[in-house]
Amino acid sequence: MPPSTIDVTKLTPSVQQIRSNLIRLCGEAEGLLESHYSTILSSYHNPLHHLSIFPYYSNYLKLALLEFTILTNHCTLLPTKIAFIGSGPLPLTSLVLASKHLKTTTFHNYDLDPSANSKALRLVSTDPDLSKRMVFHTSDILDVSNALKEYEVVYLAALVGMNKEEKNRIIDHLAKYMAPGAFLMLRSAHGARAFLYPVVDPNDLRGFEVLSVFHPTDDVINSVIIARKKYPMAIVPNKCCDESQVLFNHGNMIEELAIEEN
Repeated sequence: MPPSTIDVTKLTPSVQQIRSNLIRLCGEAEGLLESHYSTILSSYHNPLHHLSIFPYYSNYLKLALLEFTILTNHCTLLPTKIAFIGSGPLPLTSLVLASKHLKTTTFHNYDLDPSANSKALRLVSTDPDLSKRMVFHTSDILDVSNALKEYEVVYLAALVGMNKEEKNRIIDHLAKYMAPGAFLMLRSAHGARAFLYPVVDPNDLRGFEVLSVFHPTDDVINSVIIARKKYPMAIVPNKCCDESQVLFNHGNMIEELAIEEN
């Protein structure tokens, strides 16, 4: 998809409402699609050997590689525990990261829908490795507090928080309970892609230091933001952090943003 100069913040209120309705409609369709294919995959003896039947599997491969590269650019020590918020019935990001990039990391997947978690669990139940490293929690993340301190990295799915108010309430909750120095990976959208997914404004990441914002220009739809939970006082970043940046062939890395604590 070529770059777009559309700034959705400048749309008229009526067009903003249309955009909001479209995002919700696409979110519902995406959930139904993932549920449908999760059911199909669970009919196989080894579901994880057939993930490629999902129509957008190649996109998830690219996105997971992109996010892994961005993460390791800022933290050279691989995380032992990751939380993924909004994992759904077909948790492809967790599956791809766990099987291809983070092969010793435990993934704690959070979703509101018990049926989604049940379907996701069936996908990994026959795998001797991932059945031990993929954990599923049926919870509203706003009800999770101290457990968030256990994760070195927290992923926030693009469709968790369908509007600015919902998204910011979740971000503020994560800022309150995540461990200082832990990383937050968020998916956003830029330009015309913002008609498909909500936009995360880096200035809304109160309590976090924004490390980089990346807008793809290929067929990866989501922008990627990585931020680090601030320390209570000025402390030199720990040894796992690497402030250098790297260029990717997906698009352009925007310069690191210094966000003031409100």
